[in-house]
Amino acid sequence: MLNPKVELNLLTKSFSEEDIRKSLSSSKKWVPYPDYKDRHGWKALTLSVYNTLIEEGEACLKYQWQVVKATDYLAFERNGSRVIMEKPMNENAKALSKLFLAELAEGKGRFLDQIINGVWYFTEMSTWSLSAHVPGYQSSKRSLPQSDTHVVDLVAGDMGSMLSWIHYFFKAEMDKVNPEIASRLKTNIKARVIQPYLTRNDMWWQAFDITPAQVVNNWNPWCNFNVLTCLLLIEDNEQQKVAGIYKTMQSVDKFINYIKHDGACEEGPSYWGHAAGKLYDYLKMLSLATGDKVNFFDQQMIKDMGEYIAQSYVGGDSWVVNFADASAKSTADPLLIYRYGRSVNSKEMQRFAKYLHDKEPTQFRFGRDAFRSLEDLATFQHIALESSSTPTNAYKWYPETEFLYIRDQNLFFAAKGGFNKESHNHNDVGSFLLFLGEQPVFIDAGVGTYNKKTFSKERYDIWTMQSDYHNLPRINGYQQRFGAQYKSQNNRFDAKKREFELEIAGAYPKEAKINSWIRKYRVENKGLLITDQFDIESPLTEHVIHFLLAKEPRVKTGIVELNDGAYALSYDKSLFDASVEAIEQDDIRLSKVWGNQIYRLSLKAKTTTKKGVYRFSIK
Repeated sequence: MLNPKVELNLLTKSFSEEDIRKSLSSSKKWVPYPDYKDRHGWKALTLSVYNTLIEEGEACLKYQWQVVKATDYLAFERNGSRVIMEKPMNENAKALSKLFLAELAEGKGRFLDQIINGVWYFTEMSTWSLSAHVPGYQSSKRSLPQSDTHVVDLVAGDMGSMLSWIHYFFKAEMDKVNPEIASRLKTNIKARVIQPYLTRNDMWWQAFDITPAQVVNNWNPWCNFNVLTCLLLIEDNEQQKVAGIYKTMQSVDKFINYIKHDGACEEGPSYWGHAAGKLYDYLKMLSLATGDKVNFFDQQMIKDMGEYIAQSYVGGDSWVVNFADASAKSTADPLLIYRYGRSVNSKEMQRFAKYLHDKEPTQFRFGRDAFRSLEDLATFQHIALESSSTPTNAYKWYPETEFLYIRDQNLFFAAKGGFNKESHNHNDVGSFLLFLGEQPVFIDAGVGTYNKKTFSKERYDIWTMQSDYHNLPRINGYQQRFGAQYKSQNNRFDAKKREFELEIAGAYPKEAKINSWIRKYRVENKGLLITDQFDIESPLTEHVIHFLLAKEPRVKTGIVELNDGAYALSYDKSLFDASVEAIEQDDIRLSKVWGNQIYRLSLKAKTTTKKGVYRFSIK
């Protein structure tokens, strides 16, 4: 939903296109890494991970480049599979990344032939875009790539960015073998990334023709960062380069305008690295290329966006607040968090990054994101000197996004308002999570492996997206609906009482005949009190209060024992019948987090009720 607020246009209000032209370095001296021939520089930069880089590179010297077949693309429309095409593509990109970094570290030319093979392979592909992303931009609307039709999606952008760095570092060496290699590579980067970006305004993530119904999410800073990298490293025409860079600034402004300015990531912590993290990469690249003349790291909003990743961390076995399509276990990148923290002067982020790094020592990551790999080389040395801690604030309230987190000794409570068309939305207005003793008790399952259905009109046929599988009521026989109009109202957080109240009637369809359903949460006595006060115009069936649980509960009269009896939920036995359903986790993305099963506790009202108050106590 387009936010009804004054547009910041943070980037383009601060700098004009002429400012960018004057600020840009006239050469590539802005690149913060040693030249390929600077062996002393690369020895110092790779010192802490040198052996890893060489070993991984050597393992790819005989790598067989995998063909992404026509049927791999067709699989998306035939059976909804994305993975069959993505897997060989990603493995090829990872192998090229390892060879690229090994050659930079060693500098003897030993890995160059295989790098050339990889470059040649990628320039022979029909497209660098994923099968799931191609149909929307082709006249055929099919998943098989059309000739001479290139669009910038996440992967095409990543490949363009990585191959631009390969061209930058190894052009002279490739020219010694045959000038056609670097020439062909440059031509492909221009044709597949730069030209589509300069000539098209219809790629949805650019957000140039944004409508009130459109979502602007992590695609925007992610793709714009990749385009910016290609422009800076590949484009020779200064006028086109400056115009392209300014166009990326106009596009990124659309993302900054759209997102809530309180700093929360509505897509969930799993997407923080692609949303706030990619915005950071974009702003860092812009700062580097302009000699720090174009710098936005003093903006409070940028700092708040960074610190969200620390605030949403729960603890224990790396549990996080996983609203939307996020995993309940942290996948955060400590080195990225640390760099971001240094740039915005956040000791909270730097110390949290060190905490994550110490908890599970960070291994060097290889993949499509060459910039982060290069930045990681220096970060290993800096993070070692930092002290370690996690946030200690008693609560964090995000008034625009309507997220609330409360910490109380061994309790972590999270709840949300919002609306049912957030990025990576679940129909979950008013839901909550509760961790006790740093263990999950009341949960959000997350999302399964992405397929054709996940981002289609059938999305809400998937159980993980439905309000019936969140900690919410089924009211008068109805679940919540998808759409920006289905939202909470009258949100109120009282920090002194540690109480959060919101009206969730608006998240349900009109057919439910709900005059009011006010849900109230109060953290008290190392536990939680939930109150539902309601008024239904024409109740036709019994209400059901659903709770999603990490472990199998034991139902007794008026009491439900939780987490092997460590905690209990109390309910009015005269009002409800309790039942428990085991939900098999047959999707690998979910079972890796939860094991083979999670559980849904359903408290079904014994009578059809027009007005009333339900209370549930968890201690």
